[in-house]
Amino acid sequence: MTLRAYLPILLLVLSNIFMIFAWYGHLKHLRESSLWIAILASWGIAFFEYVLMVPANRMGFGRYTLPQLKMIQEVVTLVVFAIFTAGYMKEKLTLNHFWAGCCLIGAVFFTFRK
Repeated sequence: MTLRAYLPILLLVLSNIFMIFAWYGHLKHLRESSLWIAILASWGIAFFEYVLMVPANRMGFGRYTLPQLKMIQEVVTLVVFAIFTAGYMKEKLTLNHFWAGCCLIGAVFFTFRK
């Protein structure tokens, strides 16, 4: 595969980093703030998610089918979320989380299977 084939996936990874922080980052740093402050901060971060997500989907569509593109997105989200949960939020991931991830990897397998 060429670099061009991986670019949508790289953009999905980057957009998901922004998405995870937009959705969950306020739980660590803005927990005591007003809800509207958390919402505004999340929307500000989510803007950058969209700046990366929209081009990723546009570049990926055609190279990948729409279900394949969505499945890639879900696995990327799971991996980024696991790293965020353990590394940034310092929460423990369990074996059940691992098995749930394996189920998603199985979904990717069946989505890409000819």
